[in-house]
Amino acid sequence: MMSSLFSIFEPSSSIFMLPLNWMSTFIGILFLPMIYWASPSRWLVIWSQSMQTLHKELKSLLSPSHTGISLFMVSLFSLILFNNSLGLLPYVFTSSSHMALTLSLSLPIWLTLMVFGWFKHTQHMFAHLVPQGTPSVLMPFMVLIESISNLIRPATLAIRLAANMTAGHLVLTLLSQSGPSIVSSTLLSILILSQILLLTLESAVAIIQSYVFTVLSTLYTGEIN
Repeated sequence: MMSSLFSIFEPSSSIFMLPLNWMSTFIGILFLPMIYWASPSRWLVIWSQSMQTLHKELKSLLSPSHTGISLFMVSLFSLILFNNSLGLLPYVFTSSSHMALTLSLSLPIWLTLMVFGWFKHTQHMFAHLVPQGTPSVLMPFMVLIESISNLIRPATLAIRLAANMTAGHLVLTLLSQSGPSIVSSTLLSILILSQILLLTLESAVAIIQSYVFTVLSTLYTGEIN
């Protein structure tokens, strides 16, 4: 039961289909020319306004000299949100539920920030290991705790995103597998309603997890400035 349940997250074992599974991550690029050349629609206006609002919010978390990083974070939010939403479609490979993708996003960002921070702001990075007002006796422990906290940041970002996307898909799969065994029309209606509600909840989770990943990455960027 467990092997068949988690098989929905496994790429196809076919040699020809294996690369095509991960191509779903970049399929949105094919629709970008259609969006920008087409006449503005209601959804495009809503999306543009939402991205502008997110850009302003992320800029407030950064220093004035590094506000350009917020444009990269908005792009990161769009990429994660697209992959999270794409995984809600039937028979579509959920790439954002795999550590191969989430860790590929979090690890380069964290590594870049650490290298830049320690080379350009060495004193600030050392001072950040000991919070202000820490007693002298606790300073070695605080350095150890802060160091471990910095080291596990890419893993926590990756695991949080992958785990939340996996959990919702598992619940939806369990409910869909119990459908054929239900005889009563009342129970079947309740099951269908619960599937719709869970799908709505998963859509909200896809947006929230994209936002959390982006905001935390922005906050980590603000720490080195």
